[in-house]
Amino acid sequence: MREAENIELYYSESATVKVKLTAKKMLEFANGNQEFPEGLYMEFFNEAGKMTSTLRANEAIYTKEQDVWRGRGDVEIKSIENNQQLNTEELFWKPDQERMYTDKFVTIKLPDQVLYGRGLTAKQDFSSYEITEPEGIFYLEDE
Repeated sequence: MREAENIELYYSESATVKVKLTAKKMLEFANGNQEFPEGLYMEFFNEAGKMTSTLRANEAIYTKEQDVWRGRGDVEIKSIENNQQLNTEELFWKPDQERMYTDKFVTIKLPDQVLYGRGLTAKQDFSSYEITEPEGIFYLEDE
């Protein structure tokens, strides 16, 4: 097992930074799993290198075998491009699929309304999402 403090990690594809991760503390285990007991903050970037969204969680775990991240506690995603914010108590991220999901209660704040529901599937940059069981009043645009 290894332990690191005040870390900053970058994930890239084809020499392009896709994700920047910062955390106060990281524990890495022999099986490749990682734990962030004091939380983490992530920034997601598009192909042009522009930050598209951020993710913050009170604690997180990365399971190497399944290549899945799990954020817990107060999990928050902000979409910079769409001016939207997601809050939930647990969120999973599959980097290989560029997808996030949860079966927990979610709140999505839009510029002009707030959406509620249980369960969500979203692109990792939060540019599109689907609430599994939406609740409340919704405003729909006519096309």
